[in-house]
Amino acid sequence: MVSYNPKDWFTFIFRFHKADTFRLLMPIMLAIGAYSAIIGWLEVEHWQLTESSYIKNITLMHNMLGFVISLLLVFRTNTAYDRWWEGRKMWGALVNNSRNFAIKLSVMLTDEHDRAFFRRMIPGYASILHKHLNNSETGQQLFDDTELEINKNRHQPNHVAQMMVQKIHDLYMSKKITGDQLIVLNAEIQSFTDICGACERIKNTPIPYSYSAFIKKFIFFYVMTLPLGYSFSLGYFVAPVVVFIFYVLASLELIAEEIEDPFGDDENDLPTEKIASNIKKHVEEIL
Repeated sequence: MVSYNPKDWFTFIFRFHKADTFRLLMPIMLAIGAYSAIIGWLEVEHWQLTESSYIKNITLMHNMLGFVISLLLVFRTNTAYDRWWEGRKMWGALVNNSRNFAIKLSVMLTDEHDRAFFRRMIPGYASILHKHLNNSETGQQLFDDTELEINKNRHQPNHVAQMMVQKIHDLYMSKKITGDQLIVLNAEIQSFTDICGACERIKNTPIPYSYSAFIKKFIFFYVMTLPLGYSFSLGYFVAPVVVFIFYVLASLELIAEEIEDPFGDDENDLPTEKIASNIKKHVEEIL
């Protein structure tokens, strides 16, 4: 995750980070700028269209559709941010549950061997969950054209949770914990699996294809028709104006694409590896 000072305006304006959309969009922005300049030249210099040409009225369409595309992009970015924020809440809950689980075990268990087992397995679950969510195959489980091999050891978070449940059961059978304590500890492990399932739901369920494809096509055709009408009033300045409009619209879509899957390795994704290391440090302090 990018570390920054939200109050430092000049850093945001004049510094281009490697995660900035400007770098990603530069090639297509240059192409659209050249296209807009050619359209402006054809209409003003070559064809010499007059102010009475019907092509000038195409700006009416842009005025009407501008409000529509703004609503679509607002909904798109809000939906993507909700997924990012929900993922952060799930990992925050994992931090709290790991601490609570470790605190309860530190009181209930007196054998150092048992404490060492959970001192290793609780942070191990967070580390395994990070790797599981970062795996490209995890995000393909619901795709119709993908068949994943069934392997009981592939879903490592379930395997770690099963080991902890088995250990707690063994502690109960050996009379090291009571039945009430068994119920409490089982609820803690169940919360781990619930968090894993919520994160998998975010990972495995992208924005519907039709919606994402429609927004991209809408932005493309909207921008490509801008020079047709605005060349009359802007002349050759239509090229930088159209490029700037494309940059704003396409950047919003790119940002939404990046944050809708918060468990990857992008600059703006959640620092799940760092959170897992913090869980390890806290659990070791408690146990």
